[in-house]
This record gives sequence, C-alpha cells and structure tokens, in this order.
Amino acid sequence: MTLRNMNSGNAFYMPLTSFAEMWYQIFLWALFSSIFVHIIAGAICFATLRQHKYGKFFPLLIIIMGVLLPLTSGVVSSAAVAFVYRASGYQMPPLYALFWGIGQTVVPVAVGCTRILATL
Repeated sequence: MTLRNMNSGNAFYMPLTSFAEMWYQIFLWALFSSIFVHIIAGAICFATLRQHKYGKFFPLLIIIMGVLLPLTSGVVSSAAVAFVYRASGYQMPPLYALFWGIGQTVVPVAVGCTRILATL
C-alpha cells in the first residue's frame, strides 16, 4: 500500500487504488449507514413499545443487529466488490465506495419492506 500526500488534492476526488483502501471505504460506509438505519428503527420500536414489560428491550437487539450484520456479511461483500475492482485494474472513486456501502444497507431494507421475499 502506498502512502498518498493528502495535501495534493481533495480527498473526494483522489481515486482508491489498493484493495485495502477500497475495502475499508466500502465497509465503513456500509457499517455507518446500517447503524444509522437501525438506530432509527430502534427509536421507533422504543417509542411504540415503551409501555410493554419486555418489549422496551427489543430496540437493543435491533441496534446490536445493526452493528453485527455489517461486521459479518458487510466485510465479505465489501471485500468482494473491492476484489473485482482491483482484479480488473479499475480505480474506485470515493463516491463509488459511498454508493456501494450505502447500497449494502438499502438493498436489505428494500427487501425487508417489500413482499419480494414472500415470493421465493
């Protein structure tokens, strides 16, 4: 991995060239977008179930899953995307890493909110 001079240009326009850079950026976007979505879901769950004897603890499980899922499947899928980019010799713009990372959160949310899974 080569070190880059961060003062030479805007960090949003400097392409990611190594596997580690690509994987790490995609993974971080997937992790933080998943945590963001699960915190919102946990807040809604807590507001709805705050009077319930045991239901008020379910938001903790939702937030824990929001961290564990990207730490397991997010690592693997981010590595797969970074491997394809690196093996093909493409440089990844940081904006694409954002799209790939947030996409790893948006697709499961879309599948969970629709009835696609019930048709399988």
